[in-house]
Amino acid sequence: MILACQNIEKSFGGVTLIQNASFHIEDHEKAAMVGINGAGKTTLLRIIMQELPTDKGEVILAKGKRIGYLAQHQDLDTDLTIYDSLLQVKQHILDMELQMREIEKQMKYAKADELERLMDTYSRLTHNFELENGYAYKSELTGVLKGLGFAESDFSKLVSTLSGGQKTRVALGRLLLSKPDIVLLDEPTNHLDMDSISWLETYLLNYAGAVLIVSHDRYFLDKIVSKVIEINNGKVSSFSGNYSAYSEKKAMLRKEAYQAYMNQQQEIKHQEEVITKLKQFNREKSIRRAESREKMLDKMEVLEKPSELNASMKIRLEPKITSGNDVLDVKDLSKSFPNLPLFSDLSFSVKRGERVAIIGNNGTGKTTILKILNGVIPADSGTFTLGSKVHIGYYDQEHHVLHMEKTIFEEISDDYPKLTNTEIRNLLAAFLFTGDDVFKQISSLSGGERGRVSLAKLMLSEANFLILDEPTNHLDIVSKEILEEALNNYTGTVLYVSHDRYFINKTATRILDLTNHNLVNYIGNYDYYMEKREELTKIYAPDIQEETIAVQTESSNKSDWKQQKEEQAQKRKRENDLKKTEAEIEKLELRDSEIDEEMSKPEVAVDVAKCVALSNEKAEITLKLEELYEKWEELA
Repeated sequence: MILACQNIEKSFGGVTLIQNASFHIEDHEKAAMVGINGAGKTTLLRIIMQELPTDKGEVILAKGKRIGYLAQHQDLDTDLTIYDSLLQVKQHILDMELQMREIEKQMKYAKADELERLMDTYSRLTHNFELENGYAYKSELTGVLKGLGFAESDFSKLVSTLSGGQKTRVALGRLLLSKPDIVLLDEPTNHLDMDSISWLETYLLNYAGAVLIVSHDRYFLDKIVSKVIEINNGKVSSFSGNYSAYSEKKAMLRKEAYQAYMNQQQEIKHQEEVITKLKQFNREKSIRRAESREKMLDKMEVLEKPSELNASMKIRLEPKITSGNDVLDVKDLSKSFPNLPLFSDLSFSVKRGERVAIIGNNGTGKTTILKILNGVIPADSGTFTLGSKVHIGYYDQEHHVLHMEKTIFEEISDDYPKLTNTEIRNLLAAFLFTGDDVFKQISSLSGGERGRVSLAKLMLSEANFLILDEPTNHLDIVSKEILEEALNNYTGTVLYVSHDRYFINKTATRILDLTNHNLVNYIGNYDYYMEKREELTKIYAPDIQEETIAVQTESSNKSDWKQQKEEQAQKRKRENDLKKTEAEIEKLELRDSEIDEEMSKPEVAVDVAKCVALSNEKAEITLKLEELYEKWEELA
């Protein structure tokens, strides 16, 4: 066991958020912490990190173990570049490397006694250097940065100039490179695109330490975790298995608890009816029996009514009128911004009843497509046509459809003046806005609250074509499931952008992947997309560089032929150089091992001159190997 929470309790303003919470994390275990927004997940993480005190209970971290924490929001205060910020984590390796170089210099001129001491120190340092992956720390650092979605051109950017999401990615990179024994991650996928999330899944699966993740990304949790810790109404429960296994088990337990509650309520009602009847007989024996049954009822431990699964939002999406079969037709759509070409000549169509997901990496132009279709921004070229009787309902992740200066109540009443005050209040209550909450200004709401207001307006629109931009952002898992059910029951047409793979898998009937400035069509859900992705991308949206090489191969003029010959010659030379470098490395590493064996011989140990010569040779080999390792990395 690496971490344990025992009987943790925490209250705010007299309201108990967490009560008597106990759970533990084993060494190397990957666990998730789930619960609705406001359940206390982040609070519990901060208690574990000792950023918040407990009212009761204790947190126990195994002796000698290090813990690392990624909070949801980062404000890194540094003047370093992205690369140097991550390199800072490896400062102990840089110090070791510097010390090794210094000892190598000293060994050249050291006398016998001093040389032996230096060699011992050097041997210990090189051993630790290898254990810390010192020879490959640059590659490791670059791999983490690229995995988290940073291009090499980003490495030199100052951290202070980055957005909040980019700073969070830098903080995540620093945390992963520091390799604590247990990592606490609070919504680590919020600012990552699909490729980066996939990379992080692989990284965490292979991570040697333990991991505790708070996330609403169910696909991500399914891939990684083997335990789920649930916070529900202040109580903490643990379930073995991934998220899907937890969800099934939870549904079964909820059903059993509800059935037990209903059975008990039926029994109580039956006993009360019997007691009433016995008392009506008004005989001594019947009254005693009634009193006996009353005592039995008093001793009964009455079960609490299980909370409803969907005791959260209540969404019912239904179009007012039915559209024609052809809902949307897009022809040769193009858009670019200064120094940023997004896409060109995109063409696709959407038919009635389809639920089409547009996916792709950050910055490819997914949201831009939706903005063009909604008239928020113009296209550079191309056209789009809406079909007969199509009425659009638009959900914008930035919530530009909301008016920041209005209250929640005004936002609804101004757009739908025919609704009565009672109807508006009932609607807002379905989206968890009750009492004086309805008079909060939009500008004061959290991202999740603004999302719920936007969904409420979407429901009122009675549109038959929903265009949704990241609709699950800021929603907790229960709310996502409610939205999934509402969309699957919706009889209209849906076009949406999302990076939530579980949501896409549950709702999409078709996927459009925006990659390499083109759209690739997949007739299926996310699992189907993953199965066919590599095959169809090569056919319909090959990488520009690969495409250029293919075009050059087809053109057979002399200039191209000469250029190809030169490129092939350069490639052969690079391959030959790589083989020669590998052979030289192998030869020097072999000689280095031979020196170690020679120096361990008793007859050599007493020969000072021989020791000095061998030590000098070993130092020269070390320097030469360092050069060869760098050369090999460049060639490879």
